[in-house]
Amino acid sequence: MTEARAKRRADAERSRADILDAATRLLADRPDVGMAAIATEAGVTRQTVYAHFASRDELLHAVIDHTTRRAIAAMDAADLDSGTATDALLRMLDVGWQFFRKSPGPDQLGAFAPRRDRERHVPVEDRLLKLIRRGQRAGEFDSAAAPEWLVAAIIAVSHAAGEQVRADLMSIPQAQKTLRRTVLRLIRASE
Repeated sequence: MTEARAKRRADAERSRADILDAATRLLADRPDVGMAAIATEAGVTRQTVYAHFASRDELLHAVIDHTTRRAIAAMDAADLDSGTATDALLRMLDVGWQFFRKSPGPDQLGAFAPRRDRERHVPVEDRLLKLIRRGQRAGEFDSAAAPEWLVAAIIAVSHAAGEQVRADLMSIPQAQKTLRRTVLRLIRASE
């Protein structure tokens, strides 16, 4: 690859990253924000945005994929294999709140293809399932409940906590505290 070509490729990758970062910030607060505003925030032209993302829907999917990758990296950085399963589960829940106000969720961006949304949840569900099984083996969590059911229930109450915040019915600290208590009761663990 020539040096000029490598520079163009690096510039294109930087533009794409800038667009994703700008779209993530703007969509977190204004789910209906337009492509022109995203281009302005990213410091590129609208044509540049469309060169990277053929449609607004494609950009929205890319934002959610980008956010998912960042959340998974944060979960991995939380070292979910160390300490008690209860402590690791609470660290995992806290990671979700790190992204809550900074990133739009699928529920904020409208309906997406259910299969693709399901695929996005798989890495989170896998980590959560591993944690639940570890906690059950260690006697920290209720072993009578199916681990898969506990995963589904934890995800559901996590989404409910987020909805309460978005509806201005709870603050983030209130929702975080309530979610932690609810999940501990759900798995019958003590803090």
